[in-house]
Amino acid sequence: MNPVRDWEHMHLTKHHGLGNDFLIVVDPDGVETVDASLARRVCHRHTGIGADGLMHATSIVAAGDGRWSCRMKLFNPDGSVAEMSGNGIRCFGQAVLGHLGVTQGHLDVTTDGGPRRLDIIPGPEPDSVKVRVDMDSAKPGPDLASGWDTTGVEPLGQVGVDMGNPHLVVLVADPNAVDLAVVGPMIEAQYPAGLNVEFVRVTGPDVIELKVWERGAGITRACGTGACAAAHAAHGWGLVGTEVEVRMPGGSVTIELGDPIHKTGPSAFVATVEIRTGDQHG
Repeated sequence: MNPVRDWEHMHLTKHHGLGNDFLIVVDPDGVETVDASLARRVCHRHTGIGADGLMHATSIVAAGDGRWSCRMKLFNPDGSVAEMSGNGIRCFGQAVLGHLGVTQGHLDVTTDGGPRRLDIIPGPEPDSVKVRVDMDSAKPGPDLASGWDTTGVEPLGQVGVDMGNPHLVVLVADPNAVDLAVVGPMIEAQYPAGLNVEFVRVTGPDVIELKVWERGAGITRACGTGACAAAHAAHGWGLVGTEVEVRMPGGSVTIELGDPIHKTGPSAFVATVEIRTGDQHG
């Protein structure tokens, strides 16, 4: 007798925010198994689909007048759980609205880093949206790393910032001169819970350049919470005003400092993906 394949299938969408890419499972009834094992499998760049994170959208409820509420869970590529992602939540918003069949609206999102409000409108390109996110307030972050090896790096200032997830913002003369692959994990290893590390410089009036090492993901092309943390830090150092353009390898976002901080940037739909999740039975 030939074996019978009894496969279950899961549908995901892939999106990117400034090159920071995410796979998203929209699951209103919470019936899909989305966990660390799945994240490691699908996010792997060589043996999986490839992404900077896996997101799970559940508990989607209509509130009327173009507004919905929902729940977001985010897994890093290594399977660890992240409280928040500023780029990821824009992708998340686009995926949820796409599932609902609309191109604009408002989402109240419950995350492990606290509640976030998204205002979403169509973007300038097909399959793109522009998202303004209420990122909550910047709070004091982790204590500074004591005695980290600054070989090859000359910090001009550094400060810990909490944006619902932990950051260390380091002011340097040139972020491009920092070997992120070496310095990023070295600093992160000093924090038991890990953290994101941003190397920044001010390049013009209210303009910041940023390169980032992300906890659980490594070097990425952009970091939304990192952009907020960097703008907050630079404003505290007296280097920028209250509306800041943050330029990253993947592109730019606009940060409006205040209580709360707002971040505006794009999300682009990439593809719909179907994966097999079941087992073979004989």
